[in-house]
Amino acid sequence: MIFDQRGTVLARVQKEHAQLYPQPGWVEHDPHEIWRNVQEVIASALQQGRLRASDLAAVGVTNQRDTTVVWDRTTGKPVCNAIVWQDTRTAEICQQLAAVGGQEQLRRKVGLPLATYFSGPKLRWILEHVPKAADKAAAGQLLFGTIDSWLIWNLTGGVQGGVHVTDVSNASRTMLMNLETLAWDDEVLRLMGVPRAMLPRIASSSEIYGEAQGVLAGVPVAGDLGDQQAALFGQVCFAPGEAKNTYGTGCFMLLNTGMQIVHSKSGLLTTVAYQLGKQPAHYALEGSIAIAGAAVQWLRDNLGIIERSSDIEALALTVADNGGVFFVPAFSGLFAPYWRDDARGVIVGLTGYANKGHLARATLEATAFQTREVVDAMHADAGVPVQSLKVDGGMVSNALLMQFQADMLGVPVIRSAMSETTSLGAAYAAGLAVGFWETEDELRANWAQDRTWQPTLPATERERRYRDWKRAVTCTFDWVTH
Repeated sequence: MIFDQRGTVLARVQKEHAQLYPQPGWVEHDPHEIWRNVQEVIASALQQGRLRASDLAAVGVTNQRDTTVVWDRTTGKPVCNAIVWQDTRTAEICQQLAAVGGQEQLRRKVGLPLATYFSGPKLRWILEHVPKAADKAAAGQLLFGTIDSWLIWNLTGGVQGGVHVTDVSNASRTMLMNLETLAWDDEVLRLMGVPRAMLPRIASSSEIYGEAQGVLAGVPVAGDLGDQQAALFGQVCFAPGEAKNTYGTGCFMLLNTGMQIVHSKSGLLTTVAYQLGKQPAHYALEGSIAIAGAAVQWLRDNLGIIERSSDIEALALTVADNGGVFFVPAFSGLFAPYWRDDARGVIVGLTGYANKGHLARATLEATAFQTREVVDAMHADAGVPVQSLKVDGGMVSNALLMQFQADMLGVPVIRSAMSETTSLGAAYAAGLAVGFWETEDELRANWAQDRTWQPTLPATERERRYRDWKRAVTCTFDWVTH
């Protein structure tokens, strides 16, 4: 995506890459395919906008966090496919580590529970299971990174001097970075069995990392944010207490806590929101929901009851309510606030009356119910009730979902005029680094709302439905027993 100074989109090109499922619970991406697609969309966006690389002030990168890549610094070849954030193959590693010190043993340092979601256990799995990977890593031959590091390394030259870097927001999701020092933690590295030599340099989210090569030759690569932190930044949630929710493959809500590290007691993650240059880092509480839009894709691809993801709203509107059907899409366990690797998806409340319209509605409602659980946890941890919710991401075009979300929260839901706030946040970070924008107030002035949904459901009905949802969730527990 290419933006001008007012945050207006000048060009937008996107390309889907394959989701690889080699066995149950495993989810992979091909890093080469991602890099090829990135090069294609860069060239196409420049062409669409009738621009040259020299017209660009800077480039920012944002990425699905936690997805783990290990590659050879000499050849540039990954040692295996990228292990995606949804992948659960590291459950045994997490259980082994938890058996010694408990699931919460690292939370004070890294802000995260021991869970399959994060990069550290995935990296350990690669070192233990890919032939010769551990020896090569110890010798400094292999590099580790999340997708941002892989892309920046390739953008800045790859084997010809590419910059090996990540930012504080992505590093805070690896389980390997200390939240207070913003540096790799030696004790955690020893616990995970990760050699420091393979780790990228941790930088701020907004600084010049290097110059791009290839089609963007000479353009500073100057912004790097994990996707959810980028959406928070793109929604200009710069003040403590401001929150946003992004509805994508998963669903991710972040609450800016300013320069304060708030340790959650309610199943949330403590993470770095962003850091601008040499300024102090800002932190956030995050509620991570594994499956949101991915459940709609499941209806489309696995069950075939809709042809396009966008068809779900019309199908859900063929019925007046969910008909008593609840769908808890715990395909890869439950994330916030439960952190249950043993959970698996369930559809409950089925009767002969239920039809595909009820299932479609239950699928949409699942996203809103899960968000309500996260909002409740944030209120418990931060002590500040959410007064309204800024929303973005692919699912916010679904008016039925947005209305039900307002009804479940009992507060207004506000859709930004710019739905692609993740990309905008990365652009903002890059632009601030090179002076394209001077202040955060300039970015605030760009923000505009598109539509607001007000709650209409009576409080008694809201709470009744929410109680039924909580009962449905308990049905997912303890399914995986080995």
